[in-house]
Amino acid sequence: MQTDEQGWENNQKRRAGVLFEVLLVSTKLGFTSFGGPVAHLGYFHNEYVRRRKWMDEGSYADLVALCQFLPGPASSQVGIGIGVVRAGLLGGIVAWLGFTLPSVIALVAFAFLLQGYDIGYAGWIHGLKIVAVAIVAHAVLGMGQKLTPDRDRVTIAVIGAAVTLSWQTAYSQVLTIAAAGLVGVWLYRKNAAVGTANLHISISRSFGMVCLGLFFGLLVALPLLRGTAEAGALAIFDSFYRSGSLVFGGGHVVLPLLEREVVPTGWVSQADFLAGYGATQAVPGPLFTFAGYLGAMTGGVSGAMIATFAIFLPAFLLVIGALPFWNSLRKNPKIQGALIGINAAVVGILLAALYDPLWTTAILEPMDFALAVILFIMLVFWKLPPWVVVVAGAAGGMLLGVF
Repeated sequence: MQTDEQGWENNQKRRAGVLFEVLLVSTKLGFTSFGGPVAHLGYFHNEYVRRRKWMDEGSYADLVALCQFLPGPASSQVGIGIGVVRAGLLGGIVAWLGFTLPSVIALVAFAFLLQGYDIGYAGWIHGLKIVAVAIVAHAVLGMGQKLTPDRDRVTIAVIGAAVTLSWQTAYSQVLTIAAAGLVGVWLYRKNAAVGTANLHISISRSFGMVCLGLFFGLLVALPLLRGTAEAGALAIFDSFYRSGSLVFGGGHVVLPLLEREVVPTGWVSQADFLAGYGATQAVPGPLFTFAGYLGAMTGGVSGAMIATFAIFLPAFLLVIGALPFWNSLRKNPKIQGALIGINAAVVGILLAALYDPLWTTAILEPMDFALAVILFIMLVFWKLPPWVVVVAGAAGGMLLGVF
């Protein structure tokens, strides 16, 4: 007969085995998931739902809907949620580690390469800046078609772009998003909520409230603490936590948020910022790992660790905090209306970023524009993987430097 101690040991071994399995599978996805958030969700569905059956189709669809509703990196949040369902909170942590670390390590190595060899103005670096123009133009096109399909939402997007370009402060984007949410509540207040099945959640509402309280508490407290003591680590944590908290509509929206945090402060030059963003397109995994590169440029290995943790922490707190309340929130027409307005505004914010800093910094000659168009066509019409476009852009930049 099995004793209580033996039963406890066997249970611990089973838990450790499940955690190790989650880590292995997520790490494999971290090395192979190229193509951006939409592609990541496809990889997740194939691996977690079809092959391993860790989650049924309906639950996966509900989890994706929640993570697209929340600010933050949607694909990373879906991975965290699947890890939580499979192996509890530790499962969410190891699922995130496996999916994120491969690209973080690659981008930190790239940051040290730039610092060590002073190649920030090489031709292939200029090519990476042009790649960033093509990538973001593609993102604006795709998000615009999906999130601004009518006159009202196009108007919100254009106003958001105009405000962002004409009022370039750390608060302009936050206020633009908040105002768009209020406009969305008013414009779409009569929209009927879409009928959906409930998602089974094992997390308690009280624990969810703690996570949400911590999310908002840090968002308010960090800038105040930073103002009293301008410590390097605290400043990095505050900047990247705030950026990770305010990304709606897609990972590319983090670009203008991070640019406002690290370039005007002098932490990272405009050239190095855009070169790193271009390099981020060539690695698998989430776009938020760009923070690892910026952190390394700012504060070495410790800076990379702080920046990566800080930018992903809101994703953890929000997905864990919102899961117990999702079945009620998703059926509220006011919540849906606010999200419609916010998504339209972030299209405008990203459109503004396409012009400044991307276009104004990368497109300096007619041939730069020609290369950007070629790269855009490769993405949109040839439908080539982003890493292929990155390699082509770097090679094109080298050729432009020769001629």
